[in-house]
This record gives sequence, structure tokens and C-alpha cells, in this order.
Amino acid sequence: MLFVSLAVLAAGQQAPYQFTLEQCLDYAFRYNYDYQSMKLSEEAKQDLYQQSKQERLPNLNASLSESLSSSKQNSSSWNGSYGLNASMPLYQGGSITNTIEQNKLEKEQAFYQTLQYENDLTLQILQAFLSVLGNEELLKYQSVMLKASEEQMNQGKIRFQAGQILESDYLLLNAQYASDKNNIIDTQIARDNSLLSLKSLLSMDPLQELDIIYPDTSAIAEMALLPTQDYALERAMQTMPSLKISNYNIDIAKTSLKISKSGYYPTLSLSGSIGTGHRENFDNYGTQLSDGLNEQVGLSLSMPIYDKGRNRSKVMQSKIALQQAENDRKQTELTARQTVVQEYQNVVSSYNKYEVSNGRQDAYFKSFEAYRVQFEAGAITAVDLLQQQNNYISALNDFIQSKYGFILQRKMLDIYMGEKIKM
Repeated sequence: MLFVSLAVLAAGQQAPYQFTLEQCLDYAFRYNYDYQSMKLSEEAKQDLYQQSKQERLPNLNASLSESLSSSKQNSSSWNGSYGLNASMPLYQGGSITNTIEQNKLEKEQAFYQTLQYENDLTLQILQAFLSVLGNEELLKYQSVMLKASEEQMNQGKIRFQAGQILESDYLLLNAQYASDKNNIIDTQIARDNSLLSLKSLLSMDPLQELDIIYPDTSAIAEMALLPTQDYALERAMQTMPSLKISNYNIDIAKTSLKISKSGYYPTLSLSGSIGTGHRENFDNYGTQLSDGLNEQVGLSLSMPIYDKGRNRSKVMQSKIALQQAENDRKQTELTARQTVVQEYQNVVSSYNKYEVSNGRQDAYFKSFEAYRVQFEAGAITAVDLLQQQNNYISALNDFIQSKYGFILQRKMLDIYMGEKIKM
């Protein structure tokens, strides 16, 4: 029984994934449920467009009926009728043409709606991925600090027992060791939560093992080589999906207005039918069908005269919708320009912060190392040592946050400029 249970458990285990950022994105674009829904919406728009083009074609219907009748005066008899009916629109005030155009625009717009979601998903994955990297890097430094705290605590115990330091100093060293252990636990939880968020964005089972392949983040200086702000803004205005979507909203609203105005015009349709039947049971069936054969063709013209103002209101609503679309387009462009300019400034600011924090953590590390030597020589107290240690830990946290913060801001600018994200 135990063997069977272990076999089932082993069969249910999933092999771990090892993903770079690019592989995370590829996986998400294949399996993310919301992204797949966007792609299905694209297909639905494509199908609707193809169907609307067939509205110009005639309708064709077949009818067949058989009935049994009887009365006191007449014996029972079978009666039947068969027919084909067809109709085709000839003119509907441009309604069909404009509906086809509208569906075509909505089909094309769906592509940019998917692209916009793709950019949003890319940004979310990038944030989660960099959060995992930042916490992993912080863990490495914290592990080193924990080892240093443990050594200091052990040395402090020996020196306290020898009467070389006060009990308060020894207790402070113990407290620092406990605090460093707690910091590692907190960072591990933060890393695991970021990893869980990343799995969710990939639509991956939360219990699936996922290992991150670390990219080369040493080329930060190359990332700092920015294009000019004008170039970045121009590229963004050419590629941002939100602007494309708003342009399509205007074009769709214009065609909707044309469709509304088509209600003022008459409609002309062509129709035709052919039919036959039988009345005297099935005696001389072929002759009955031949004698009963009839054909009909006709034109029908419908002219709107008064519809209680419904079409006038429909036209007015379409005009308002067009004005709203044009206003939304202006606001979207303004917001996009402000976003890109602000993001450009964020990149510059975050890189400056990274450089400052890098120098600061290096200085505090050297200062901490010097204080450790002095403490071991008995020249300073534990309070002095731990103050420098905490200063270094604080500077180290700032450095890691600023490092991955800069990478995030730089890649966000690339997304706005329509660049492919890679690390």
C-alpha cells in the first residue's frame, strides 16, 4: 500500500521550470487565460466581419408541407405544397456597406486591444520577475550579514565570559543576530509571494516549481544610454496601442453615424419564388406537380415617412458618440504624452538614485568592516558596531531597490516605445 501511494505521489509531481524573462513572456502568451480570451475576441471579430460581407447575398428558403383532410361529404385526401423563396437587398441607404466597414474597423481594432493587453501583461510579469530577482539578491547579502552577526555573537559570548564586555553589549549582539534571522525570513516570504504572483500571471499552478534564470544585470551603464526625450516621445506616439485604439473609435463612430443616417433612405429589395403542389392524394402526382408549377418575381420598395422620431434620435446619439470619441482621442494623446515624458524623467531619476545608492552602500560596507576590526580589538562598544552594521543594511536595501527600480523604469520606457523586452 505504501509503495502504491509513493508511486502515485511521484507520478503527480511536475518537473520544475527554469525560465528567463523572455521564456516567462513566451509562456504567458501561450497559456495566460485572459490573454487567450483576448485572442478569442479577435477571432470573433474576424468571423463577424466575414459574415457581414455575406449580407449582400440573397436569402434562399425551401418550404414543404403535407396535410390530410376529410369531411362527411368527401373522403380523406392528401394535399401538399412545395416551394423555394429567395430575396436580395438592392439598396438600403448604404447600411450594408457601412456595417461591413464598421465590422472591418472593429476587427482591426481588436488586434491593438490585444496588443495593449500584451503590453500590460508584459509590464506585470516584468515587475514580478524583477521583484523575485531583487529579493534573491537581498537574501544573498543578508546571509552574509547573518554569518557575520553569528560570529560577532559567538565572539561576544567569549569576551563577556572573560569580563571584557558588558552584558548589555552581549545582549545587543544576540538581538542583532535574531533580527538578521528575521530579516531573512521576511525576505524569503516576499520572494515567494513575488514568485506566486509571477506564476499567476503565467496561469501556472501555484504548486508548480519555477526557478528563475538570472539575467546579466551588470550592463546597467548600457541601459542608461537613453535616446533623446523627443525621440522617445515620437516613437511612443507612433506605437502605443491606446492611441491606435482611440483612432479606431473615431472611425467606428463615423461609420455608425452613416448607418444611422441610412434610416432616412428607402430600401429596395428583389424577391422571387417558385412553387407547386398536389390536391388529390398522390394520383397523377407528376401531372399535378407540373400543372401546379408557379413562379413569381418582384421588387419591393419601402420608404420611411414617420417613425416617431426614433431615427432622428439615433442619428443624434451617433453624433454625440462621435464627439465623445474625438474628445477621448485628444485626452488619450495628452495622457500618453504626459506618461512618456514622466517615465523618461523617472528613468533619469532612478539611474541617478542607483549611482548614489551604489556609492553609499560601498562606503558603509567599508566603514562596517573597519568597525568590526575595531570591535574585535576592543576599541569600540557593541553599540558603535551595530549602528554601523544597521547603516550598512539600510544602504544595502536602498541599493538593491534602486538597482531593480532603475531596470524596471528603463524597460517600461522600452514598452512605451514599442521595443521588444529582453534582458
